[in-house]
Amino acid sequence: MINFLVTDTGVELEYAGDLGTNNQWIWENLKKDNEARVSSAFSVISADLLNPPSATQDFEVYRYRFQLGHFEDDYVRIPGRILNSKNDVLISRDVKLKRSIFVAERNVSIFGRLSELIENSDPILIGGNGADAIPWDVFEELLKKFPNTYELNRYADARVHTILSQYLDGMKDARGRYESYLNKKATLTTAKALDLDALKKLEIEKYVLIRDLIQDALATKTNWSEGDWQKLMLSFLLLLFPKYIKVLENVTIHDYYTNPGRKTNRYIDIALIDSNGNLDVIEVKKPFEDKILRKSQYRGNSIPTSELSGSIMQAEKYLFHLSKWGVRGETTLTAKYASELPADMTIRISNPKAIIIVGRDQIGGANMTGSQLLDFEVIKRKYANMMDIITYDDLLRRLNNTIAALGGDPGTRTAL
Repeated sequence: MINFLVTDTGVELEYAGDLGTNNQWIWENLKKDNEARVSSAFSVISADLLNPPSATQDFEVYRYRFQLGHFEDDYVRIPGRILNSKNDVLISRDVKLKRSIFVAERNVSIFGRLSELIENSDPILIGGNGADAIPWDVFEELLKKFPNTYELNRYADARVHTILSQYLDGMKDARGRYESYLNKKATLTTAKALDLDALKKLEIEKYVLIRDLIQDALATKTNWSEGDWQKLMLSFLLLLFPKYIKVLENVTIHDYYTNPGRKTNRYIDIALIDSNGNLDVIEVKKPFEDKILRKSQYRGNSIPTSELSGSIMQAEKYLFHLSKWGVRGETTLTAKYASELPADMTIRISNPKAIIIVGRDQIGGANMTGSQLLDFEVIKRKYANMMDIITYDDLLRRLNNTIAALGGDPGTRTAL
């Protein structure tokens, strides 16, 4: 989390990791390389740090404060090196600073990109009354024009479609969908006022499409393997869990405990990386019925099936081996997946958690009773390392609730 603190002489950048996470890696990078990249946007050096940590510093609560820029007349001057730019940047004091002014989606440096298009090394002025300043409303329009992740993915699909459509039949009209998206985006960005209804409509369409794909698969793909279900869910995991920015498949981790004295490789089918580099695990199982709670009770209580207990145990073991692997694991995984991650991002194994998607809300051909659902909820909350245990029916309910909350009709279907 970052904050911009205005002082008498300039602006400071305050950075703290997410709640409960350790941000010591910044200090270690500064000591080792005299440089660190904060929030995937700001390149700082040791001299920028205003409050060096003590020898006994608790980094879970520590907040870094860096000198971002100094006031110069009616502007705050930010050194270009901090923004990956050859040009210093002067931003009007009237502008309220926020991260989105400096970095676009996929951690693209906005001023770094502008700097590449400028032949001289003169400062870039934003807002205010300075000569050659870019008016603030023009700069805001520029920010809207930076392509987002959805647009880039649509563009990639369109390029693939253009190349392969002459050889393969039955391909979705990816190019048409991309152009349709651009048309919608143009309609949104040309309006002065933000059209929230149009944005909500796009969000509704997204969730309806995901729900319908899952619903149709549950109805028609009963013979699918676990791998098939994983492939389906992989296509929209980042949309279902937006805190994550990257999906990693078949991640090799090291187990030093099962066979003491030698290393054993274990393989995580799917791992998720959040925007701070933290790694979590997700287990996607088949949507079988009767795989959550046993039909028979124990002293009036529903208890988990061996399938559910086994899935939880498998995830717990992955988390155990990840935590024991520690810094060595972080270094190994970062090096292996560096080409797939944003620049300068480091994978962090910091109290990893797991999500499990498994089974149906059905026992013996009937939906779970209220008592059974309550027992299932108790089971889910019992495991501290399980971020969530979700059935496919629960996932559909969540999607329907999201669609309804956005003003859509949960009963509406999209053409697949």
